[in-house]
Amino acid sequence: MLPPAQFDNSQNRMLSKGAEFSPFFIRIASRKKVLLSRMKETFWQLVQHPYTEWIVLGLNLIFLILLIKEDIRCWLFGIIASTLSVLVFLSPNVKLYSEALLYSVYVVLGVYAWIHWHKSSETGKMPIQTWSFQAHVKYIGIGIASWVMLALFFGRFTDSEMPWADAFSTAFAFVATYLEARKILRSWVYWIILNGFSIWLYQARDLKVMSFMMVGFALFSVLGLYQWHKSYRNQVTTSTAD
Repeated sequence: MLPPAQFDNSQNRMLSKGAEFSPFFIRIASRKKVLLSRMKETFWQLVQHPYTEWIVLGLNLIFLILLIKEDIRCWLFGIIASTLSVLVFLSPNVKLYSEALLYSVYVVLGVYAWIHWHKSSETGKMPIQTWSFQAHVKYIGIGIASWVMLALFFGRFTDSEMPWADAFSTAFAFVATYLEARKILRSWVYWIILNGFSIWLYQARDLKVMSFMMVGFALFSVLGLYQWHKSYRNQVTTSTAD
C-alpha cells in the first residue's frame, strides 16, 4: 500500500494525464460528428440529384413494359424504383411524406405481388380477373377513408407542403397497387386517373422529371388497359372453348 503522499502524487499524475487526453477525445468526437454530418449532406445531395430521378424513370419504364407483358420480373424493377423514390420524397427539399409512405407500401406490395404471381405461375399463367361494381365501390370507399385520415395526420404532425393533395394520390394508389397485384383488369383505370393527378402534384413541388415520368405513366396505363383487356378476351375465349 502506497504512503499517503505517494498516493496523492500518483492520483495527481493520473488526473494530469486524463486532462491531457480529454482534448484529444473531444477532437476525435468532434471530427466524427463533422464527418457524419458531411456524409449525410453528401447522401442527400446524391438523392436530390436530377440523375436519381432519371434512374427512377428508367426503372419504372422497364417495370411498366414488363407489367403490360404480364412478366413477373416487372416487380423486381418496381421494388428498386420505389425504394429510390422513397429517398427522393424524404429529401429535405421535397418533404412529400405521404408519397414516401406510398412508395414504401409499393415496396411491400411489390414483394407480395412477386410471391403471389410466382405461386400462381406454378399452376400456369396467373389469369386476369374482373371485379363487380360493388367490389370497386367498396375499395373506393376504403380509398376515401384512407385519404381523409392521411391528410389529417400529415397536416397536423408533419411539415408536409400539400397534405390533402399528397394524401389523395397516396391513398388511392394503395388501392390501385393492391388491385394490380391481384391482376384486376380495371386497376389500370385507377392508374390513368392517379398518374394524371400526379403530373400536377409533382410539377407543383418542382419535381420536373417525376412529373414528366407521370405523363409517360398515364400513356402506358392506357396501353396497359388495352393490352390486358385484349388478353382477358383471349382468356375468356380459351376458357369457353375448353
